[in-house]
Amino acid sequence: MELNRRIDHTCLKPEATKADILQLIAEAKKARFYSVCVQPIWVGLASQSLKEDPVSICTVIGFPLGANTTETKVFEAKNALQNGADELDVVLNIGALKNGEHEAVLEDLKAVILVAKNRALVKVIIEAALLTEEEKIVACQLAKEAGANFVKTSTGFAATGATPSDVRLMRKVVGETMGVKASGGIKTAKEVRLLIESGASRIGTSASVAILAETI
Repeated sequence: MELNRRIDHTCLKPEATKADILQLIAEAKKARFYSVCVQPIWVGLASQSLKEDPVSICTVIGFPLGANTTETKVFEAKNALQNGADELDVVLNIGALKNGEHEAVLEDLKAVILVAKNRALVKVIIEAALLTEEEKIVACQLAKEAGANFVKTSTGFAATGATPSDVRLMRKVVGETMGVKASGGIKTAKEVRLLIESGASRIGTSASVAILAETI
């Protein structure tokens, strides 16, 4: 697969303006990135701007902490789909996972995935930087059991982001039936290559244009 078709061109910064999002969309159109990944407030704008374009629209649910109630996440998911989202990146309940409340985590994810069924792909953000290795394994297992399409390394808001070792572990746990999205702090083509070699099937980055330029 061409590198551009592996990239979710991302702008999730809270200070992003309409001009920033329109620039993101224009760059995604030109480079034919797989998707733009934006905050929920910008999904409608992206949907209008990409109406005749193959670039998908990705947004985030329960972002960036995962600590919203299930009811809130479900509402966010429904609203995002109504506004035109094609993919939902949902943050799992990190505190519940660390408490060992695996059933609560599973049901939280299932509720969002049920909303998205036959309408959108769901990626589960495990926020690997905050988890032990055992917790990362359990998080991936729960995402798989819930019926998610992808597991994703990071929100980009933790102290560290995607690492090849985390991607390798996640790929090992979910196998080849699910996608693995690496995101958080990815700035160079070399990092992208390492992450793809480690098992990443999608890359989330705000440095997409510079990364693509490095490969030409």
